Amino acid sequence: MAEDAAAIAQGGKPASAGRAFPWSFLGNQPVGAILLCAMLLAAAAAATVSNLTVQLPSALWLQSLAAPDIADMRQVLVHYAFLPRLAVSLLCGAALGLAGTVLQQVLRNPLASPETVGVSAGAYLALALATLLSPSLLAFGREWVALAGAFMALAAVFALSWHKGLSPLSVVLAGLVVSLYAGAIGAALIVLRHEWLASLFIWGAGSLGQQDWSTTLWLLPRIGTAALAIFLMVRPLTLLGLDDEGARSLGVSLGAYRFAGLAAAVALIAFVVSAVGVIGFVGLAAATLARIGGARQLGQQLVMAPLIGGALLWAADQAVQIATGPQGDLLPTGAITALLGAPLLLWLLPRLALGSEAPALTAERLPRASRPSLLLAVIGLALLLLLGLALLYGPGPHGWTFAFGDELQPLLSWRWPRVLAALSAGAMLALAGLMMQRLTGNPMASPEVLGISAGAALGMMVALFALSDAGRPVQTAAATIGAFAALLVTLAIGRRAAYAPERLLLAGVALTALFDGLILVLTATGDPRAMLLLNWLTGSTYGVDVGAALLTGGIAVCLFALAPLFMRWLDILPLGPAAVQGLGINLKMTRLLVLLVVAMLTAASTLIVGPLTFIGLMAPHLARRLGLSRALPQAIGAVLAGALIMVAADWIGRTAIFPRQIPAGLVATLIGGPVLMWLLRRR
Repeated sequence: MAEDAAAIAQGGKPASAGRAFPWSFLGNQPVGAILLCAMLLAAAAAATVSNLTVQLPSALWLQSLAAPDIADMRQVLVHYAFLPRLAVSLLCGAALGLAGTVLQQVLRNPLASPETVGVSAGAYLALALATLLSPSLLAFGREWVALAGAFMALAAVFALSWHKGLSPLSVVLAGLVVSLYAGAIGAALIVLRHEWLASLFIWGAGSLGQQDWSTTLWLLPRIGTAALAIFLMVRPLTLLGLDDEGARSLGVSLGAYRFAGLAAAVALIAFVVSAVGVIGFVGLAAATLARIGGARQLGQQLVMAPLIGGALLWAADQAVQIATGPQGDLLPTGAITALLGAPLLLWLLPRLALGSEAPALTAERLPRASRPSLLLAVIGLALLLLLGLALLYGPGPHGWTFAFGDELQPLLSWRWPRVLAALSAGAMLALAGLMMQRLTGNPMASPEVLGISAGAALGMMVALFALSDAGRPVQTAAATIGAFAALLVTLAIGRRAAYAPERLLLAGVALTALFDGLILVLTATGDPRAMLLLNWLTGSTYGVDVGAALLTGGIAVCLFALAPLFMRWLDILPLGPAAVQGLGINLKMTRLLVLLVVAMLTAASTLIVGPLTFIGLMAPHLARRLGLSRALPQAIGAVLAGALIMVAADWIGRTAIFPRQIPAGLVATLIGGPVLMWLLRRR
């Protein structure tokens, strides 16, 4: 340990860290990182030559760069579109790589990045809000709006993780939740103001398309200033890698340098977001690859990560242009990098020591209901009253009125399918969440948070694009397969850490990011099926007809009929594998059957309300905090609560801004996001 501290004090990493990198066999040079950077640069250069050859003969390349012939449109396009795009990709990749390295150093966490601490999402949401509500703010400079949003997101992250002393892991978890919620608010804005924000949505996915050199000239001084500030703080930032007491003993002002480092990193991220939108996972990938490549000292990382980030984004953008040809300007490169970065995060999770927090479901000290049957009856009565309101009460030509008799008949034909679909979906998500929490002993487990809903959506997407006529039964089967696959991936990652909440949540966010990136790519292509998919993602029930409602309700009834068979297992599973096997239960078969039911519940409900509502997280917690501790009463309470929340969300969405509508899934997400933050705040 003394050797490690001495190495850090001299500007390096712990001596023991060097043994983790087999690349660093030639002195202190990060040979692996240099070779990786060289390979990326070579691939990017080759792709660039290929793209240039298609657009312009090689004899005219130098002329198009220095003094293009205005009469030759090919030279004009190369000079004012192709070359600025190349420069912007290098600048943005380098800035994100540098920002990711600083964030990981300051927060002492190998998973810290612009995406995982919520900064990119906050900056983008601020730009969207300013565009919609107060465009005059953009006149002062879009970078200031993006900076304000980024710092507000960072403030929210700190507020959520303050009770744990701003520990690195708690900061990252809070950042992931803030990112999810900011994304939900952005989706709500797009639904409500589609005509104003549709183009911003595509741009926000990370569009590098350029029409002149203005963005390059705008980025250069800003990124240069922030980078210079970071390099002037190399020594104090290096000492931040020590524990707090060790850093203070060396005379380092922890608070000042942490704030300065975070401010510089956030500024870099805000500049990139305000210029080209959100470029996913480049910051995480560049910083991680630099370390794996042997960059042990912070100074080496601050050089190699920007180089790798710039080469990575340059190569990815040129690959996009090769794959799409003339459509390359319309395809968001940021979404492509998310498709590449999410698998990287999934690969890294089992290999990184994040610390562990043992599941504590059985250790929660919560009240127990003395008369659970009476409590369930009250919840059931509240659901019945809400069903009556949803079917009978709403706005009309003469204001809000109850409809009866002949006036009710035409309204029921479109009200009851939506109510039935919302009720069934909410109940199924709640039961799936309950089963996941009891299976893993993890109070943060749910289909939405763990990426299971995203897996179901991926399965449905494959069915829509691979089959010419994918009906509801085919979509349900494909969604079930996708949900089950996502379950297996998430649990395989979390198994080493005993299904600790942190690791499972990170895996779920990676799967959700993978799905989001694919959606953005498909949406940018303009395929009409992708636009229908985007509408479905928001969780709207206004496309539900009688057949779909009856099918969803029928699936719910069948799965609920199977649920009592699992209640004994769900009472025992939280006690741990030893207790389960001691009672003669086949643990592997039990887990497999529970996972299959969870996958079917998630798939059928996701087809109705979209992949992100948080019902699966909220409803079991509400039932538990009302005192329903045994599996069967908690399951009934969670099902009733989930149905009640979704029916209320659908009714609010239909009536709040009538005649316009807000999708029920979005309403539930906007309600569920703060609940998720509250649960993290209490843990």
